[in-house]
Amino acid sequence: MSFLDRIAACNNADMSDFAPLHGFGTRIGWVRRERAGLLTQHAGAFQVTEAGLTLAPALASGAEATEAVDRALRELAAQGHIAGWREEPYRVATRYGAPALMVVERAAAPFLGIRSWGVHMTGYVRRPDGGLDLWIAERAHDKPTYPGELDNMVAGGQPATLGLFDNLVKECAEEAAIPETLARAARPVGTIGYRHALAAGLKPDEMFCFDLELPDDFTPENTDGEVHAFFRLPAEEVMAMVRESDRFKFNCALVLIDFFIRHGLVAPDDESDYAEICRGLRSG
Repeated sequence: MSFLDRIAACNNADMSDFAPLHGFGTRIGWVRRERAGLLTQHAGAFQVTEAGLTLAPALASGAEATEAVDRALRELAAQGHIAGWREEPYRVATRYGAPALMVVERAAAPFLGIRSWGVHMTGYVRRPDGGLDLWIAERAHDKPTYPGELDNMVAGGQPATLGLFDNLVKECAEEAAIPETLARAARPVGTIGYRHALAAGLKPDEMFCFDLELPDDFTPENTDGEVHAFFRLPAEEVMAMVRESDRFKFNCALVLIDFFIRHGLVAPDDESDYAEICRGLRSG
């Protein structure tokens, strides 16, 4: 197994399995072809075209589209086609920072193949010998998604109502009891993109990544019940786990690989697939 295997497992989508979903003159998502018929039962929100699917032409504004699509999605959730409804609105946009075309429920984003955004923070400690230790989170075993898998220290989806840094500060407090003054020392280090297919649909997502160097005496504590435990591990041990196992949630593995590269823990002369790995981290 290799880092490239982890990237391939994350970027596992065969796009021929998905029909494009258009709205407001642009493609806004991708729907599994075998599930497209479920949307066409809601003609007030969706219609079939030669190119695939589209929002109903009568939906002239974002507010109208949000209301009609939400009504259809709630019916699909009641029928068991969408699980884990959260009452958490996600923006639908052509890119992060562009005006929202409408908003949809977070749990429905994969069903529609809507691009979502999130924040991922890698917390690390610099040892006296110059090496790095990483704080790793084990997801709660009763979480509805990826229970018991390993995460970065802090991660969370990006809701429509918060800015990126404010969301990171919120997630730091909820997931690891990191005080705001320390959380705001986190350093933005770029993005990672991927297309991940799952039974619920498609995640063509983009993650905003942050690094936070922590004091040696800081110990994280979960406050929202979403983390089972934290572990402080040498970076070399985490690298071996990422490379040789599938313990980490699919996108968290990519965030860590990016961290290893940026901190010089993986060098071009040490990894024959180095260039391909770098390209793969932003293939979404």
